[in-house]
Amino acid sequence: MEVDEDTFYDRRKVAIVPMGFCFPGQDARGADLPPRRECAPAWRGSLIDRLDRVTLLLAVGAYAQRWHLRGSGRRSLTEIVRGWRQIVRTTDPMIIPLPHPSWRNNAWIKKNPWFDAELIPFLRSEIAARLDTI
Repeated sequence: MEVDEDTFYDRRKVAIVPMGFCFPGQDARGADLPPRRECAPAWRGSLIDRLDRVTLLLAVGAYAQRWHLRGSGRRSLTEIVRGWRQIVRTTDPMIIPLPHPSWRNNAWIKKNPWFDAELIPFLRSEIAARLDTI
């Protein structure tokens, strides 16, 4: 995102809205379990509707992408993120799909150099432009 810590945690500028408000636990290998199915339908839409001036939404991870990009079918995270140009042109607020920031995704990032070369500069530019108007 390339924003300083004060900006990132300023609730007037950035909202961090998880798919679930509870930690679902871990599987046998120590990976986080997916968000519980009942959480997002119970509160997510009404919470986001109450946020003022949402002009940019970062759909971080496959669960957020499926929720916010309904109609994208069963495409993989890679297919969805790779199609970011089409998504940002056709959504309001602008939605940018991103992989979940995890050490597990380092291999994905290395395998998809277009992510750092093309999407990340666009993301940073859009964030900076929007923060300048707040």
